[in-house]
Amino acid sequence: MKRRRRFWRVVEKLEILIDNGVYPVGTRLPAERELAETYEVSRPTIREAIIALEVLERVEVKTGSGVFVVNAGVAEQPGQAISAFELTQARALVEAEAAALAAATIKSEELGELKQTLEDMTQAELADAADQRFHEIIAQATRNSAMVMTIQNLWKLRRSEPMIVSAYQDVCSQSIEQRLIEHTSIYEAIAKRDSPGARKAMHNHFDRLINALFAASEAKALEEIKRKTDETRGLYSISHLTD
Repeated sequence: MKRRRRFWRVVEKLEILIDNGVYPVGTRLPAERELAETYEVSRPTIREAIIALEVLERVEVKTGSGVFVVNAGVAEQPGQAISAFELTQARALVEAEAAALAAATIKSEELGELKQTLEDMTQAELADAADQRFHEIIAQATRNSAMVMTIQNLWKLRRSEPMIVSAYQDVCSQSIEQRLIEHTSIYEAIAKRDSPGARKAMHNHFDRLINALFAASEAKALEEIKRKTDETRGLYSISHLTD
């Protein structure tokens, strides 16, 4: 665990330098020995940091040439894939304001529908559909067609982009009870006509979700790093020569 923490710190520092243009796209990173001296860590730790940066698509390792910075894949072109993190941040911004607005404009029958979705969320086979319906009711309760359309489009991305679907499945399946607690808090604030409270409850919901996405992403990155490290270890191991 200590080594993992060390190499992630190196990754974070190198990413900052890349983002700030110290190492522009196309340039080569310093040699492994130099990086080890700079960050006062072992060379194996630097190797793991480089593997992590490669998994994150920040660098490309060219055998015999070195480690080169590549385009980070920031969405600059229209139609380029949207990540689960970008979508979740957008949803947090839009849906928190929708909740605040809905708290002032929601009708009693809509509150009844909203409460029903909470009951449906307790049943595994209905939970996902109830979750979406919960957010749709809040959007409709704003009485703002642009808000409704925006939230509908965000949900279309949530349901149709394979990478986003996969990322959400990983975290939603692990937090069924917490999801219900968070939606209940949103409902209670709206039912009390508490706009600031509704906004905060929605923010809390998405804050937990985006942190869960980061945790899942880090776990996958660590898994990939271990796989690549094991491959490299197997490639250069001489144990089979000494048996």
